Amino acid sequence: MNLEVKSAARVLELLEFLAGCSEPVMLKDISRELGFPKSSAHALAQTLVSRGYAIQDSTERYVLVHGSRHGSAQRAREARLLSAAHPVMERLRESSGETVIISVRTGRGEVRRLAKCVSRQVVRFDVALDAPSEAYCTATGRILLAYWDPASVETYLTRKQLVAYSAMTVTDIEELRQILVQVREQGFAVNDQEYVIGSTGIAAPVRDREGVVVAALNLGTLTSRFHERRAEIIEAVKASAAQISRRIGFSAG
Repeated sequence: MNLEVKSAARVLELLEFLAGCSEPVMLKDISRELGFPKSSAHALAQTLVSRGYAIQDSTERYVLVHGSRHGSAQRAREARLLSAAHPVMERLRESSGETVIISVRTGRGEVRRLAKCVSRQVVRFDVALDAPSEAYCTATGRILLAYWDPASVETYLTRKQLVAYSAMTVTDIEELRQILVQVREQGFAVNDQEYVIGSTGIAAPVRDREGVVVAALNLGTLTSRFHERRAEIIEAVKASAAQISRRIGFSAG
């Protein structure tokens, strides 16, 4: 006896398909790859969008809100954030030639990646969205820590075992505190080979309409390429993060 419910199975197939896509996909591609009638594929995709599991961008392509394991309200917030961020991330990827990632902070201060736009260059930075990511020694994590409330940051720093991933990794708590102060003052963070030798990350804060930092936009590149274009890359990341902030309602004025 086959107990599999056809509609439920199709939803799971669609989720698995979107999870394996490195780029947003058109409805016709979903229909062709999964063998669903176009009307059924549309209904299933729109159900995922309405529940916050996926977004449909301005070109009517679908992309999964990756790694959202929380309640519907949280998924909906992340879907709105990703909907606003994705076109900006794609433009930054195309203009810089580098990989762009957007992430949020967990309740324990860790980094959770939501989406990425991977560089089209042959030699490039890339990372699995569900791979572990430390907050204290990455640009993304330092943005999310720097704009967190001080008591929570102190709890994180005293609880966390600070491991040296390379000779450049800062593991001294007092030095990390000073780095977070500097991040807030300058409005961006740079991780230069502290986590992975040969790679550099640059991140800037994304703010909601109340001015609260709700995400970090990160550009990952080879260290050699970063040092060739340091000022240009930093300004591009800051400008893109500010643009996403405006798209979700933040007004600096």
